Amino acid sequence: MAITSGKDSSNTYTETLQEIMKTYKSLPPRPTIEEVEAAISIIKTVNMEEKQKLDEISTQICPQDIPPELFSILQKVRQTMVLFQSQEQRKEAMHIVEFDQIFQTFDDLILRASKVESFKGLVKSSSIKATIYPTGIEEHEKLSMMKVAALIETVAKQGGETLDLQSKLMQNIEWLPVTIGKLSNITELNLSDNKLMALPTSIANLTALTKLDVHSNQLINLPESFGQLVNLLDLDLHANRLKSLPESFGNLSNLVNFDLSSNHFTHLPDLIGNLTSMQILIVETNDLEELPYTIGSCSSLVALKLDFNQLKALPEAIGKLKCLEILTLHYNRVRKLPTTMANLTKLRELDAVVEYMADLVVRINTKPQEMKRKSKGFWSWICMIFSC
Repeated sequence: MAITSGKDSSNTYTETLQEIMKTYKSLPPRPTIEEVEAAISIIKTVNMEEKQKLDEISTQICPQDIPPELFSILQKVRQTMVLFQSQEQRKEAMHIVEFDQIFQTFDDLILRASKVESFKGLVKSSSIKATIYPTGIEEHEKLSMMKVAALIETVAKQGGETLDLQSKLMQNIEWLPVTIGKLSNITELNLSDNKLMALPTSIANLTALTKLDVHSNQLINLPESFGQLVNLLDLDLHANRLKSLPESFGNLSNLVNFDLSSNHFTHLPDLIGNLTSMQILIVETNDLEELPYTIGSCSSLVALKLDFNQLKALPEAIGKLKCLEILTLHYNRVRKLPTTMANLTKLRELDAVVEYMADLVVRINTKPQEMKRKSKGFWSWICMIFSC
């Protein structure tokens, strides 16, 4: 019977401990808590988006001129594409979550080993290998969904007040992580020049927000919770695909500057009259056919830009805008101006093409031409038109 000496036993014991520690120390940096939280959030968000898209596809009705069997195949193709895209969007986040789970297994093993008396003191927290994610963002770097989520976690924990993601999102990112709602200290948020199709309802948690720029995206609508951004002063939504505003939008009574140009509005909702602090309203390049009577309640309005629409007339309530200084109407179908405009004593610029203003052309006995007056005699000129 072989007898193992105490010295050999001690060497073997030491080698065992060293192998455990060597293996542990050879591991790559562990995902930070922020990374893991962001990854879990991404997975939840993708899952919700996936379910919503699949539900929408399942409710689509087969057109009469397409055989049901062929339409069924089309539905399957669409559903499969949704599943494929979701899998791609989850990939990076799933990798981080699975990676962290492996580290948790190592933690459990190290914990068991640490209960051996002679092993105590050799174990060091794996957190010393953690890295801050992202380590830095290059000026022209495009961010993946995972990096956006991690950046949100970092900014939230640092209590940041501004976040600029202008033209920073990858082309395939159509929505933001729901964790955007963690940015409760943010006062300025720039999401412009991306491909976003929707904003999460959690954006309502950004109650400190005073400036939001989402121009040049693909927004189809705004969440109903949008109206909770009651401290918003500047809002730029131009160059999107919006056709309507949520009912809660009327709660934004502190809004001062509002750009809604280059969208698809055929009319503005009556709630626009609730925006009593608004000084600048830009709705150029839409399909507006009329303005609501409630526009007259926008008592602080200084500039109203309505160029490139389908307006045929202005409401009499326009005369209630006592602070109005600038009114532009280029490329509309307005045939005459309301007599109440004589009440606009501060109006200093009326910019319009009068080719459609037949009645006005006859009254001032001139050929169709561009009207633009910026002089002390402007008010007298307006009075002449309306026989003040």
